Amino acid sequence: MESILKIEGLSKHFLLYDQNKLIPSCANVDLSVHAGQLTALVGPTGAGKSSVLKCVYRTYLPSGGRILYRDAGGHRIDLAQASEHHMLQLRHAEIGFVTQFLHCLPRKSALDVVAEPLITRGEHREAAQAKARELLALLNVPERLWAVPPATFSGGEKQRVNLARGLIARPRLLLLDEPTASLDPATTDRVVDLLQSIKHEGVAMLAIFHHPDLVRRLGDRVIELAPPVAVSDILETCAS
Repeated sequence: MESILKIEGLSKHFLLYDQNKLIPSCANVDLSVHAGQLTALVGPTGAGKSSVLKCVYRTYLPSGGRILYRDAGGHRIDLAQASEHHMLQLRHAEIGFVTQFLHCLPRKSALDVVAEPLITRGEHREAAQAKARELLALLNVPERLWAVPPATFSGGEKQRVNLARGLIARPRLLLLDEPTASLDPATTDRVVDLLQSIKHEGVAMLAIFHHPDLVRRLGDRVIELAPPVAVSDILETCAS
């Protein structure tokens, strides 16, 4: 089966200009993601798991390697080299990202926040809001909060809205950065069931989970990242 996403030799580092130092984040990452499957990234803090997702979504510009994405038309695109305009198109139509934090307009209701991805794709507002209500109910967001801006919500409530917004449009490729970190066990189980059903619909997922149990329950492929070697460590090894 051909992959939707294939990463080859991905690396990301940050330059501290004032100290003239390179800080590595991830290095030599190779993985593939397939339709209807979830590839889980695991590894210790500092291994660069979130940086990999941000490079795919192009929140970060990769320092090296290739990120080959097969779009809905069957064309292979190197996301590491794609233009900003092309990336915006892909985010709008094909690639979704659920982070640990919800960013939205302060006066927009939770219902409108969740429905927005469908509305921007051309779906009628009433139909989009109906689907948003279903997801909010499924994820245990109290109905009394649906008309309230999420800025006033607790961390767990914000994350439920964040998940609903990220999952409603069923992107071809879904990136998940610890999406259940602030959820209670009952809601986490609902999220697992929802992600399983989305896999069956053919969505490809690249995910980071906080608990190993979630990796066992959802992961079809598991990629373990090791912390990258610092540039200073390389120099010291060469000197010795």
